[in-house]
Amino acid sequence: MQRNYICSEPSTSDRRPIVSRRDQLCDAGLDVLAAKGLRGLTHRAVDAAAGLPAGACSNVFRTRAALLEGLAERVFERLTPDLAELEAEAAAEPTRDQWVHLMQQLVRRVRAQPHLQLALLELRIESTRRPELVDPLTAVVRAAFDADVAFHERAGLAGGPEEIVLLHLAIGGLITDVLTLPDALPLDDVDGIIERLVDRLVFVGSAEQVGS
Repeated sequence: MQRNYICSEPSTSDRRPIVSRRDQLCDAGLDVLAAKGLRGLTHRAVDAAAGLPAGACSNVFRTRAALLEGLAERVFERLTPDLAELEAEAAAEPTRDQWVHLMQQLVRRVRAQPHLQLALLELRIESTRRPELVDPLTAVVRAAFDADVAFHERAGLAGGPEEIVLLHLAIGGLITDVLTLPDALPLDDVDGIIERLVDRLVFVGSAEQVGS
């Protein structure tokens, strides 16, 4: 499955009514992880959140490590656009305004599903304690980045891999602040902040492109 985390306006999983048992359990696990943290994430808690009989989660994910790996992958599946939306974005005129639009839509989408990002933050923190999580979590994050680069090239947007890295870092930090400590910094105009980030990280020094 192609994943695209930043350079798209993905659909949410709510538009995908049919899910596998594995996905059903992962979705429930992400809800538990976001609400209760790692301490509250147990196979039994996931069974209850999914509305499934006891033992359903352990049948699919034999170990806690396997469950955490499944949740890491599912986060990015939930953030994946459907093909029609992705193609529509790729076919749009590759202007500065399109860059801004893509970044603003990303943040709006994450804010509409905050539990997904909170669950991802929990997984990232846990990877510092569980070395076995580093490789699988790195793999899914890297796959998302590679998909962003591929989308960027297909869409003909300004900049390149370096600008995408910078925006990953900047937008990721913005999302973390918005979801965790929104009053710590002046974040009243999130759309405006995103616009300035795009200008400074992608179009700095190019007055013609900034004005396009």
